[in-house]
Amino acid sequence: MSATADHAEETTLAGRLGFQPGQVVQEIGYDDDVDQEFREAIEAAAEGDLVDEDYDDVADAVVLWFRDDDGDLTDALVDAITYVEEGGAILLLTPKTGRDGYIEPSEISDAARTAGLTAAKSVSIGKDWSGSRLATPKAAKSKR
Repeated sequence: MSATADHAEETTLAGRLGFQPGQVVQEIGYDDDVDQEFREAIEAAAEGDLVDEDYDDVADAVVLWFRDDDGDLTDALVDAITYVEEGGAILLLTPKTGRDGYIEPSEISDAARTAGLTAAKSVSIGKDWSGSRLATPKAAKSKR
């Protein structure tokens, strides 16, 4: 039974999205409406606290909470790229359909493409949020 419990831990949503022990994960756009359970799952997977927007080094991954009234999504994604190490991932979290701040999937796709990112995976995060895992092109990774 213990092996089953260990396996269950390895397959948490945060783990499936690529969060791993020892990673520095920077969080941008935190507010009272974020999914606290998911934040805690990321911290558990990374085995450390999320760092905020004032972190002054590059992170292994960025979690970007973004709502329709937060400004220009393309600009936010371009800014997020500067916070993540080359080849790192950005998890864009937006409110689900019908929630305040909802963003059309086509707008997310256009903004990601304009910022030079590709969508690797879309997931449901709790009852209020959707996530899009965005990555830099593979060519960028090979430059390292």
